[in-house]
Amino acid sequence: MSQNTIRLTMAQAVAKFLTMQKTVIDGETVPIFGGVFAIFGHGNVAGIGEALHGVKETLPTYRAQNEQAMAHSAIAYAKASFRRRFMACTTSIGPGALNMVTAAALAHVNRLPVLLLPGDVFANRLPDPVLQQAEDFGDGTVTVNDCFKPVSRYFDRITRPEQIIPALRRAMAVLTDPAECGPVTLSLCQDVQAEAYDYPESFFAEKVWHIRRPMPDADEFAEAAAALLQAKKPVIIAGGGVLYSEASQALRNFAERHGVPVMETQAGKSSLPHDHPLNMGSVGVTGSSASNALAEEADVVLAVGSRLQDFTTGSWALFKNDNLKIIGLNTQPFDAHKHHALPLVADARVGLDALNQALTGWQAEPAWTDKARAGKDEWLIAADQATASTNAELPSDAQVIGAVQRARESATLVCASGGLPGELHKLWKAGGPGSYHMEYGFSTMGYEIAGGLGVKLARPNDDVVVMVGDGSYMMMNSEIVSSIMLGAKLTIVLLDNAGFGCINRLQMATGGANFNNLLKDTHHVTLPGIDFAAHAASMGAITRKASSIAELETALQETESADRTTVIVIDTDPLITTDAGGHWWDVAVPEVSDRPQVNAAREAYVKALKAQRAG
Repeated sequence: MSQNTIRLTMAQAVAKFLTMQKTVIDGETVPIFGGVFAIFGHGNVAGIGEALHGVKETLPTYRAQNEQAMAHSAIAYAKASFRRRFMACTTSIGPGALNMVTAAALAHVNRLPVLLLPGDVFANRLPDPVLQQAEDFGDGTVTVNDCFKPVSRYFDRITRPEQIIPALRRAMAVLTDPAECGPVTLSLCQDVQAEAYDYPESFFAEKVWHIRRPMPDADEFAEAAAALLQAKKPVIIAGGGVLYSEASQALRNFAERHGVPVMETQAGKSSLPHDHPLNMGSVGVTGSSASNALAEEADVVLAVGSRLQDFTTGSWALFKNDNLKIIGLNTQPFDAHKHHALPLVADARVGLDALNQALTGWQAEPAWTDKARAGKDEWLIAADQATASTNAELPSDAQVIGAVQRARESATLVCASGGLPGELHKLWKAGGPGSYHMEYGFSTMGYEIAGGLGVKLARPNDDVVVMVGDGSYMMMNSEIVSSIMLGAKLTIVLLDNAGFGCINRLQMATGGANFNNLLKDTHHVTLPGIDFAAHAASMGAITRKASSIAELETALQETESADRTTVIVIDTDPLITTDAGGHWWDVAVPEVSDRPQVNAAREAYVKALKAQRAG
């Protein structure tokens, strides 16, 4: 049987296919790909570059400054879109491709969709070794793009033009699957990009993708419901899956109907607004006192859409009830079964709605709910004290957070690694779902500004505020330029504590000497004295240097209506952190040392280990 075909290069087929993939947002059918970030070079400029030029009116291509950063922006776009829409990224072979591997790992850990299209060597191998090709002495099939394999949900190397047909279909299935969701890497051999093939027209038919909402298994559901019915002191841990499932209302309904306190992970923060009476705030190592006090006593934990990583569980020393049961409500069985949990493999919204109906008439003990509310009131007093305005010459991170909150209370806040995430997790008062955007699954320095760009592209009407430390800014600031080029206005608050303040505090807490973290403690001939405001201004940003919290608030208010990205710099104290809340975190301390501080820290560490729950 004959079929209609269209002759295209492999790269043209990729570009055309991407334009025909759609989804439905608020009742409107829209392209599922928000665009393509590209840095062209040898290995993709002649093939995929020419193909993207041909579809630029329907699939926009964005020129980035750094391959890792552009992938961060694409990932942030998907996160801000609650995984309903996503982007692709293409690079040259060699260093251009490898620059994206860190971002691929970030997407893998955080379960976020992104399509990576790195160029690769010649499939025919005739010109080998080509420029930027790393040869394996014992395996002729290996290229540097094999590094993507352990950090991709799906990987394929395209060595013939027709291979793109099953590969792209498989890629879309992974990118839109709530359980398998993550990075997809299609490694595109550069000669094959330019080869033509007679593709079936049906391959380019419009396809509308709907996110699957798995129903719970009857037996798993019955066991989970029974555990909750027996609970006296239940809590809910809201993870990122609540937001990706758009289950905030279902979570609110369940919590209110049954009087169950809710605590939020970094990824799940903003699942409920901060002022909801049953929202206890952050949990775990960077948790509020309200959440952690309840977690210690809880007899049932309903973990919704959470990986239950060590910051959430206090390295499994937080939960102290010997009769604790965990219910893992998650679309991914790998996560649902963790830590001897009762698995409830289902969509978060569907699962919460079903439990809500099945548990009609059941409530947590009133005294438990009352304790939760009282604990929250106490925590809010402590949090307000930590974030209050100050005349200190070097304010704390918490005091800067307070200033940003007061000046831009409705902002969408973006941050990633270092000391800020812990303080923000505790102290930022998040409003609507997605208004708190934190990359802490992989805790990747350099994500912040690039991530802010991705958030702004996904949510152009939001007031996007990025908070970043000087160490992370130094690692990756290039996408300030991209934000200005694209008219994607950001407000960047740069906290300069003259080094890696967070890890310096951890070094001190484990008995270590101040060494190689703060700039003053490094091996150096002279200290740099970086003028961050001048640096950002040289890239086209509006800049301010605030010498006090009052000046910071004024600058934030005055620049809210600015027409382009603004960078406001303030010097901060590297040693001060919020004492209230928090929990022990397992960081191994050396058994042998000639320093008494380390020996004392080791003794405390061994004592703390006794609280850990194995298995």
